[in-house]
Amino acid sequence: MPNTKAYAALTAKGPLVPYRITRQPPGPGEIEIEILYCGICHSDLHSIQDDWESTLFPCVPGHEIIGRIGRLGAGVDRFREGEIVGVGCIIGSCGVCTSCEESLEQYCDQGFLGTFNSPLNETAHTLGGFSERIVVPAKYALRVHHSRNQLAGAAPLLCAGITVYSPLRLWGAGPGKKVGIVGLGGLGHLAVKFASAMGAHVVLFSSSEAKLSDALDLGAHEACLSTDKKAMSRYSGALDIVLNTVSASHNLDTYLRLLKRDGTQILVGAPAEPHASPKVFNLLFRRRRIAGSLIGSIRETQDMLEFSAAHQITADIELISISDLNAAFERLDRNDVRYRFVIDMESLRQSDSG
Repeated sequence: MPNTKAYAALTAKGPLVPYRITRQPPGPGEIEIEILYCGICHSDLHSIQDDWESTLFPCVPGHEIIGRIGRLGAGVDRFREGEIVGVGCIIGSCGVCTSCEESLEQYCDQGFLGTFNSPLNETAHTLGGFSERIVVPAKYALRVHHSRNQLAGAAPLLCAGITVYSPLRLWGAGPGKKVGIVGLGGLGHLAVKFASAMGAHVVLFSSSEAKLSDALDLGAHEACLSTDKKAMSRYSGALDIVLNTVSASHNLDTYLRLLKRDGTQILVGAPAEPHASPKVFNLLFRRRRIAGSLIGSIRETQDMLEFSAAHQITADIELISISDLNAAFERLDRNDVRYRFVIDMESLRQSDSG
């Protein structure tokens, strides 16, 4: 018998509806988590709309999870019942490929097991955090050091946070570096906070003039309207790193031109349509690079959570009830959120539906 309330998309582009799913008790090495908060990620929107033509229905999204451990499976000794933990995008990997052996599970040769929408066998797939509880291997759970009143804002760190933290660390954002952040959405606003806390000089680029003052309030040292050609020209050849968070197709040359010699533009947004191809001369003549980065490993995510707690970094959120879920997705689709929706999952437990 299904024993857990959830919300699921039953068809592509259909609404999320109350749905009952079955969660098995935690087995050896597993923990059961009572979900307190779950962030809404742009990839959740892509999934329920089947934009990438890979969604498995019914789809229960959600991989920005903060919760309380309810039960421990046999052999789990690194956590205790009642402890607050996080679960991000990854709940399994092969464990034996080169990437897994190097603690880079997100690049597992076999493909990591996602918190939702990953096949388990021919008839079942993973179901995510838009639910009362979840059971995961303890090795993929993360310790959360934020205070109780910060937990809702910490939920988006499990995907949005690590997505920007990992490349900023890898490409050396820090003192003496000028870092451009493109886009001030769910990813971009956290990138500004992290890059600033790492000690870099941060320049935010946005097509929305209304967001420029927000960027300065969030910690950016400068903010530039990306549609203003004269303003953009002031940054030509000035930046070491450009972290491009935009998830809509656009011309990458706009930001390649802002890089110094040997600078890197890192793509972390995932548009449904491809970007315009860059002009090769913008790469050749300054030995510039375009790179991509996918979330982060479990080890990196734990480092990110500890860094964010130490620097008091959380997402700027709008906390919603489960009854507001479909309206939130409609607003997300038109970028009407500053800067992340988070679901109070207690509202699901108290609801009569599902």
